[in-house]
Amino acid sequence: MKRVVLASVFCTAALLASGAVAAGETSPSPAAANVANEEKYGVYPIAYRELITRWLGTQLLDPASAQIEWTSEPKPVELKGRDGGMFFGYIVEFKVNSRNQFGTYTGKQARKVYIRNGEVAAGGRVKR
Repeated sequence: MKRVVLASVFCTAALLASGAVAAGETSPSPAAANVANEEKYGVYPIAYRELITRWLGTQLLDPASAQIEWTSEPKPVELKGRDGGMFFGYIVEFKVNSRNQFGTYTGKQARKVYIRNGEVAAGGRVKR
């Protein structure tokens, strides 16, 4: 009997320490939280490196020479646009070095892109 009581107390303490929900309270499941994030920010860009590399192919003079240094993972972002509307998506920051029209490397330039549902919505240089 003592073992059953001790096991029950131990399990209850473990549940409380793990952040389990008390009786009567509800908490969204991880799957529900993912669905809510997808509705707000769009689908998380798992293949963001390939997506950005393809996008850079349309932006750079010599995309084959691009040397990319990834400085961040995709992070959710909410931005107010010039028209007053809101953009919800993901931001990725990176540095790129590529050849210019003279065939010389430009040096690492900080850039960022905004991604929504598997597409680059906007991007450009980071102004510091």
